[in-house]
Amino acid sequence: MVSLTAPLPRNRPTPVDQRFAALVESIAYQMLAGAAAAAIHGRLVALADGSVTPERLLALGPERLRSAGLTRTKARAMVDLASAAHEGRVRVDLHGRRSDAEVVREVTQIRGVGPWTAHMYLLFALARPDVWPTGDYGVRAGWSRIHGLPEPVSERELRELGTPFAGFRSAVAWYCWRALETTGRAR
Repeated sequence: MVSLTAPLPRNRPTPVDQRFAALVESIAYQMLAGAAAAAIHGRLVALADGSVTPERLLALGPERLRSAGLTRTKARAMVDLASAAHEGRVRVDLHGRRSDAEVVREVTQIRGVGPWTAHMYLLFALARPDVWPTGDYGVRAGWSRIHGLPEPVSERELRELGTPFAGFRSAVAWYCWRALETTGRAR
């Protein structure tokens, strides 16, 4: 995923009643460039009449969600997430008090929700200061652009390169995304 339109990580978490919708938005953005993801997400929100809640997504079901432009996998992940939230297996209301690792563990139990999605949720909805999304192509390409490297660093390399920035890697990730916007698209 090349996240070229990522806003500055928030300094305050998303309100509890909007966290489920934020996690759904992270699913919608998986593996898509910003403009395409925003269009699909906008259609999803419209389909849900502006109320992206577990109950609303369960009522819509995967086939109706697909009509917004979602892949079968994403639609199923959203319905599975809605079911888990409705049943109390995913507790977005408790995520503000849980560690990053606990949140990642909980949300990645949902089929179709992987580390990238969990990291975007931690960054943009929970406003966590030390998220290092090494699986994000935009972060890897931005890091390489900043450092004059000819190719994007690997996920493993970036994990190690982020060590000196522990505590504020979310801001470093943001600068990596910005580097791609200010110096041109990733190669």
